[in-house]
Amino acid sequence: MTDATAAPSPGDLRQEILRQSSLRGVDKSICPSEVARAYGEDWQQLMPHVRNAAKGLAREGLIDILRKGKPVDPETMKGVIRLRIRPAGR
Repeated sequence: MTDATAAPSPGDLRQEILRQSSLRGVDKSICPSEVARAYGEDWQQLMPHVRNAAKGLAREGLIDILRKGKPVDPETMKGVIRLRIRPAGR
């Protein structure tokens, strides 16, 4: 987690997604709002940025974006999603 008074950079958000999802493990997922909430009270404003960071990580094969428990294409994701660290070898 970083200083809650400073706006996080895209790199900060990427690192926080990876940190939280790694801690949760390959069998569980995190809500993008958990990442946004790590940066303070104005977390709602960060949600589009968290989703964009998640798209990039999914494109790179580092995480899965889940909808209703199943991986979805980052280019077509919509609605409620969750994030999971991608298991090794996938």
